[in-house]
Amino acid sequence: MNKKLGEFIRTYRERIRPEEVGLPGGGRRRTPGLRREELAQLCLVSPTWLTWLEQGRPVSASAKMLGKISDVMKLSVAERAYLFRLADKVDTTVESALPKPTEVLTSIVKAIKAPAYILNRQWDAVAWNRPAKDLFAGWLDLPKKDFAPNLLRYMFLSESAKKLILDWPERADRLVAEFRADSGKYADHGSLKALVDELAIGSREFRTRWSQQNVVSRDGGERRFAHPENGELAFDQVTFHLATQRDFKLVMLLPMI
Repeated sequence: MNKKLGEFIRTYRERIRPEEVGLPGGGRRRTPGLRREELAQLCLVSPTWLTWLEQGRPVSASAKMLGKISDVMKLSVAERAYLFRLADKVDTTVESALPKPTEVLTSIVKAIKAPAYILNRQWDAVAWNRPAKDLFAGWLDLPKKDFAPNLLRYMFLSESAKKLILDWPERADRLVAEFRADSGKYADHGSLKALVDELAIGSREFRTRWSQQNVVSRDGGERRFAHPENGELAFDQVTFHLATQRDFKLVMLLPMI
């Protein structure tokens, strides 16, 4: 078990005043905040197990138990997410709620002159500009529906993608490998699992590629299109992870000179 996980729990335990969690305060205490025995009682675990967890010894902490610890210690959203990352666990209670981009991010995308769009962790396009809408015929130019236009659905369930993207087989290989690397263990939970299952059922080409377990980073490079109105186009793709909202990726297609 990660020692940093134990250090984090111990540090935050010692910050909690007993009265904040419904326990009587006052009296002499050898350590500030909650005692291990008190936190263990509130989390319905043995003091020995909690001691070993804080010491970084090889004990297993389930996602459910981490959630209980988070609730008892009243961790913020950021603190809870950090706790789960330290434990290398998926917090399924928050995974289902896909965030929305702020108005500032949407405004930034629309101000970019080159085709640009923002993807969430499920690879839904949640914001895009007019150049991107004009480029991606059959994806971003469709009327708005009850769900956001998804890049993988477009790539594997729309015939227009194969006509627009000149090197479709190679791009399809890379997109699936990038998505596997991007989604990680979240691909087995919630909305991401539902998306993978839908694509596997609806597209043999996706199912074959997904089963190959290939993983690559989402790098840039040349992207070539056969646009129905503007003919063959070439761009240099650049992708940025947003520092303040890590669930989003900003993708820009810069015209190649």
